[in-house]
Amino acid sequence: MAEDLHVIQGTKAEQYQSLIPQIKGLIEGETDVTANLANVAAALKEQFKWFWVGFYIVKNNELVVGPFQGPVACTRIKKGKGVCGTSWEQAKTIIVEDVEKFPGHIACSSLSRSEIVIPAFKNSKVIAVLDVDSELLNHFDETDAIYLEQIVKLIAFD
Repeated sequence: MAEDLHVIQGTKAEQYQSLIPQIKGLIEGETDVTANLANVAAALKEQFKWFWVGFYIVKNNELVVGPFQGPVACTRIKKGKGVCGTSWEQAKTIIVEDVEKFPGHIACSSLSRSEIVIPAFKNSKVIAVLDVDSELLNHFDETDAIYLEQIVKLIAFD
């Protein structure tokens, strides 16, 4: 059983390793952050077929929905609220195995079952978060965290 799990994680890692050079190619030389966020969200959604992939950007002390792929999303999220607001407040990646067990979870869609949120930093401040939702329970793990953090670091938030 452990060998089967290793194969699944290896496959996921290989997918990320294949995708990262493609993302670098998409955003290299492009200075418009909105264009880059849109292409990164699309590339991740296409590669992994997740339920929802997108960015929330810090504006006027709120997270405001930015480029995303998936169904209609919550527009604004307060600091410390839901998974995204908590990731922003704590300035760390958060993996949620079952969103219904996360205190204060904001249900933009009842179909979302698990989630990972990665903060993006500029000058040591969180300026955005990458939010990924799955319709499957316990879908995200440390492999996702490691590679998604690398992908977020590729984006120049100027």
